[in-house]
Amino acid sequence: MAERGTGMAADIAEQPDGYERLLTAKRAGAIAKVAARIADWRPRHVVFTARGTSDHAALYAAYLTEIRLGIPAGLASPSAVTLYGARPDLAGALVVGVSQSGGSADLVEVMKAARESGAHTLAVTNNPGSPLAEAAELHVDVAAGHERAVAATKTYTAELLALLLLIEGVRAGNGKLSGDERLALAELPGLAAKVLDDPTPGELAPRYRFAARVVTTGRGYAYPTARETALKLMETSYLAALAFSGADLLHGPLAMTDPDIPVLAVVGDGPGGEAMREVVARLGERRADVVTIGPSDVAGATARIATPAVDERYAPLLDILPLQRLALELALARGEDPDAPRGLKKVTVTR
Repeated sequence: MAERGTGMAADIAEQPDGYERLLTAKRAGAIAKVAARIADWRPRHVVFTARGTSDHAALYAAYLTEIRLGIPAGLASPSAVTLYGARPDLAGALVVGVSQSGGSADLVEVMKAARESGAHTLAVTNNPGSPLAEAAELHVDVAAGHERAVAATKTYTAELLALLLLIEGVRAGNGKLSGDERLALAELPGLAAKVLDDPTPGELAPRYRFAARVVTTGRGYAYPTARETALKLMETSYLAALAFSGADLLHGPLAMTDPDIPVLAVVGDGPGGEAMREVVARLGERRADVVTIGPSDVAGATARIATPAVDERYAPLLDILPLQRLALELALARGEDPDAPRGLKKVTVTR
């Protein structure tokens, strides 16, 4: 029997290689061709449909779509189609299904309904032969390889990078990134490896061994990281984790924070990180136990997990790595098996 956590640990460790793989001429070229097709379509708006971890990757892509492309974007509610029989008019839209397995029946049904209403469709999965890939006009393979643990790690970051390449390729018009952007992205595998070498997450895990709740927070591109972190803590340590945007945290939930409720705040460079500094300062006033994740110290925090200073768009591909490791180490410290969370399967069937 394998030692607890070895599968998740191996998946986490493979992420620099996953970035390297997606950035090869073959893989990046395939995504560029899809991006060029989408640019030709000129969609009026983009609708993402996903579940679980992939929902957080889709949220990241929605931010990218609105900020980088200037196109309205949102996340679909699959139950509107699958439970209530709704058939939204999506003519002129691009509908993007994001799923590691590509096997979620509700996402497949949304994709089929979208095509019937006149939308263009794209599937982003780790399985080119999946039902979701077959239901869509176009497919992007995130090429993450087999994931050992139930809790998704390397498939999540592969989705992030694939979606980044796709959206930046659409922005370019011909699918091809600028030379400067290619050079910046080429640094990601090395930066990711350095982040994973940092022992800080393992050192912090015992601090939260007996925590009953934790809050995660971020703004802009960092908000999906906060949500994904909360999910990882819930599914591996069974810890009640509440994710808030930094703005929403100030609108009420701030009142519940105190020294006994740890806060993990993603504070990077750029507008999102700058806005989070006020949030951390307010948390500090309440003497909350705040750990920031980012490239610089933040007033009001009690500790920091250091991550590289990169363009704010790229930060989610690095900031999540130590938080995955924290989830792994915390689960082990609490005597749990993060490879096989109780009651969970790799493919979740929903309607």
